[in-house]
Amino acid sequence: MFLNSIFLELLNLTSLLSAALTLIYGFLVISFIKGWHNLKYFKPKVTEAKTKVSVIVAARDEEQNIGKTIDDLVGQLYPKHLTEIIIIDDHSTDRTADIVLSYANQNVRLIKLNEADALNSYKKKAIQTAIGTSSGNLIITTDADCRMAENWLNTIVSFYEEGDYKMISSPVAYFQEKSFFERLQSLEFLYLIGLGASTIGNRQPSTCNGANLAYEKATFYEVGGFQGIDDLASGDDELLLHKIAAKYPNQIGFLKNRAAIVYTHAKENLKAFIQQRKRWASKSTRYKNKGIIVLGVLIWLFNLSMLVNFIVGFFIPGFISITFYQLLVKMCLETLFLWDVTGFAKRRSLLLLMPVLNVLHIIYMVYIGIAGNSGKYNWKGRMVR
Repeated sequence: MFLNSIFLELLNLTSLLSAALTLIYGFLVISFIKGWHNLKYFKPKVTEAKTKVSVIVAARDEEQNIGKTIDDLVGQLYPKHLTEIIIIDDHSTDRTADIVLSYANQNVRLIKLNEADALNSYKKKAIQTAIGTSSGNLIITTDADCRMAENWLNTIVSFYEEGDYKMISSPVAYFQEKSFFERLQSLEFLYLIGLGASTIGNRQPSTCNGANLAYEKATFYEVGGFQGIDDLASGDDELLLHKIAAKYPNQIGFLKNRAAIVYTHAKENLKAFIQQRKRWASKSTRYKNKGIIVLGVLIWLFNLSMLVNFIVGFFIPGFISITFYQLLVKMCLETLFLWDVTGFAKRRSLLLLMPVLNVLHIIYMVYIGIAGNSGKYNWKGRMVR
């Protein structure tokens, strides 16, 4: 009788805690949906461009991809006299630099990073070096394995010139998936992009992606550039966003236009995926915005509660029911959110993967929340923190 009483009390307490976390998570996802709808689809006006742009790409051992990326950059319809393309070779051991040099007569400039001392943040050093030599007023960063349509620059600059923005986050998506695992990543990545966009729509910017990011050069220097975050390997995008948003909270924009999407590839295997996500998660150790920290912790606790409830359910059946209802709420609300995001990216067919992704995502979130905030990870052949 006494044990039954303890069991019932434990079950009730767990049910209340799980219900509270589920309710909080539900409100969070609803706020994401609201934030996404706050962003209007941008339709550029036909005006004469006047902004000088410097497109910056940090590359390391990208001989398989860099040529295609440069082809897309030099093929932009934005006026050539207002476009500067800078590729920074980060100690490549392959033909990356030679390929870049072959575009020298097409307004593509190569800078070779020559750092005698070991750094923990080569990418930030590469971008900062390029900005220091750039002539553009608007800095636009992308990656050496990205593809973009010919009106990519036109769309970004139109958005910048029509609005009063200090930083612009633009959409990134995976494409050309070759496996079920890569398609799962595509759906999960769209969730992350949509989340970042929605927080900007709610005027509470939290995340962005350096593969498609624009900011004023003057603003970059005004907030001290990467100073204070330059000892961390990652964070050239998100941590810079936080610095600019702290000073200009209402001048961060998300460019909701398909012509502005940059495309890249999902990771080919689980090991590469985990290394990438550990790198992304490592940035959270430097968050200064308490609201973003609380947001991350609540999402992690919600996923942790589902995992714990499921495991305990093997011994106490009542906990399986709790897990089921949590998972049902998670799946329904996230599908509703992703209905809009995948519709924007024209990838709505990926929603068929939601049942599988939802289950795997719980395990992933709990693991990466711990692993991403401790230890080292491999990035571009280097072990960094």
